[in-house]
Amino acid sequence: MKLRGGARIGVDIGGTFTDLVLSDAGGRTWFDKRSSTPAQPEQAVLDGIVALLRRAGLEPADLLEVLHGTTVGSNTLLQQSGARTGLITTKGFRDVLEIGRVRTPDMFDLQWDKPVPLVPRRLRAEVAGRIAADGSVIEPLDEDGLRTAAADLVAQDVQSIAICFINSYRNPAHERRADAVLREYFPDLAITASVSVLAEMREYERTSTAVVNAYVLPILQSYLQRLRDGLLAIGITAPLLVSDSNGGLAAARTAMEKPVFFISSGRSAGVVGAARLGRAAAEMDVVVFDMGGTTASASLVQGGQISRANEYEFRAGISVPARFIKAGGYMMRVPTVDVAEVGSGGGSIAWIDDGGLLHVGPVSAGADPGPACYGQGGERPTVSDANVVLGYLPDQLAGGGLHLDVDKARAVIQRDLAAPLGLSVEEAAFGVREVANANMARAIRAVSVERGIDPRDFTLAAFGGSGPVHACDLAKSLDINRVLLPMMPGVFTALGMLTGDVERHFLTAMPGLLQNLRLSELDRAVADLRLQAAAALRDEHFTPEQMVLAFSLELRFEGQDSELPVRLPDAVLEIEIPWLRQQFLAAYEAVYQYAADDAVEVVNLRLLARGVRAGKLDFATLSITGVAEDHAPASEREVYFGRDLGWSRTRVLDRQAFTGTAHGPLILQSSDSTVVVPPGGQVANDGLGNLLIDLREGTGQ
Repeated sequence: MKLRGGARIGVDIGGTFTDLVLSDAGGRTWFDKRSSTPAQPEQAVLDGIVALLRRAGLEPADLLEVLHGTTVGSNTLLQQSGARTGLITTKGFRDVLEIGRVRTPDMFDLQWDKPVPLVPRRLRAEVAGRIAADGSVIEPLDEDGLRTAAADLVAQDVQSIAICFINSYRNPAHERRADAVLREYFPDLAITASVSVLAEMREYERTSTAVVNAYVLPILQSYLQRLRDGLLAIGITAPLLVSDSNGGLAAARTAMEKPVFFISSGRSAGVVGAARLGRAAAEMDVVVFDMGGTTASASLVQGGQISRANEYEFRAGISVPARFIKAGGYMMRVPTVDVAEVGSGGGSIAWIDDGGLLHVGPVSAGADPGPACYGQGGERPTVSDANVVLGYLPDQLAGGGLHLDVDKARAVIQRDLAAPLGLSVEEAAFGVREVANANMARAIRAVSVERGIDPRDFTLAAFGGSGPVHACDLAKSLDINRVLLPMMPGVFTALGMLTGDVERHFLTAMPGLLQNLRLSELDRAVADLRLQAAAALRDEHFTPEQMVLAFSLELRFEGQDSELPVRLPDAVLEIEIPWLRQQFLAAYEAVYQYAADDAVEVVNLRLLARGVRAGKLDFATLSITGVAEDHAPASEREVYFGRDLGWSRTRVLDRQAFTGTAHGPLILQSSDSTVVVPPGGQVANDGLGNLLIDLREGTGQ
């Protein structure tokens, strides 16, 4: 990409804080952490950018790019606040959203409530017209019926319409025509044709993905337009790139057209950054742990490779990915970093159920009113309140912009938790911390133990505003001995965006038996996707030398529902079918520990096209000159390290001034996060600005 100047800004909006990191041409970095503004999310972004430019002595014209991860899409689904959406489908397929996959997440849970469809039945219309499974036209599209159906939906105040016709992945003619007709007759409607977001088989998955896109489309469009207008108003004309669910970046206009690819925007950027950090620090096997104010998430990097999936379900409370646990949320069949997430963040509310059991989350105090200790009107105890009471947190956060009220935190814990449970305030606060840690350990086990992977062989890389506060206790509960804490852990997701590349995804459905696959047909499909990818990346100003294309063929055993990718070499015509089969069997055995001798089916040809960004941030050469501030003097405070150790007089050092090694108990403070090193732990600065903590017995003093 052609460079016009020297600086880039990464922005990550969370439920509680908005994090920003600026990197200049010399690799120096500055960061800003401020309370999110849920009513107008872009306001915190714009205010933070202005503050960072001023601090770095830069002008708006010095910015090359603004890289952005946003929770607008996920919050829209979580809060059920999307556009009033209609669905137009083939006659006889009105109830696909209810039928779904005809399964439940847990066959023994008799109290499970099925997610309410984003489009109620009265807003789902059928039209005549039929495409056969081989792509031939059985019945022409009824355009008069299409216009009548759309007019009826508009009369019911529908703002957005999804179009999904049976077998359109084999022949998109009817969907393309319906899209054109609706845009002509109803120009104010937001339209999503399913083949524009998911041109592959599986009727429910395609319908659900198109509906999610349509539901979120007007909301994300409006937000990104307001953000772009706000950037222009402060003099910033640099391109706005948005982080997608797969950890890549894309132009804002792509996010405004296909928001379903950006529902998990931001969260995945932290995993990508952790993988690149791991390589720089010679840590190739990493459990990635991100704990913010609202949620905590976990993912796995093995051998330097990120764990990814081609579909996921969005659900409230807890989202634990598994190959066999499905139907618990809104299905999106889009590429994504494979992340397990729980509703346990610093702002998660602690409460007691009718049976007298202590719970943490999934409801969060968010940015407004926030935890009680923020002094902004919060009246319910949270994880942050517990950490304040126990001495883990300092008396101010976010670079001094937020002063913590310890007395208020003690009062709400005493009233809502300690008194009902008959415990001291310290015991109740420590109980909150233990429950939160147990919740987060579930997420880590979901991406490791439940996949047949032993987390004890990995290093725990922790970040997020609350991650370093809980990392060591969490690691010890999982018998993980090494903890890696990156530079600027509290804003690391925003930092990770600065290491990312632009990504575009392309797909062609190729259903049929592998033994019948004609390599000439595969080669033509590869050539067609290659042309599409080259045109898309050229449009984003990448040269051929900056384009990296990765093709994979998705295969499965005949009759199965899930497929696995097999990476294709550049010379497709030189491939042999037995080689493809052998590669699939090896991949299948690596995942499921066995492989059958059954027939193999081809499902899709998929292309991941990357535009390698020039001048992107490199952890191995990153300078922290711009991050360092006036170092706080060393001090001490009482910290509660559990029922056995109780209160311990603990040294408190400035994180940016810390070099060499030290033994716990120790608190390392910076304006973005707080690092807790427990008794018996040993912490060392690796020379790159990262901290490595060794928790093995005998390492501490």
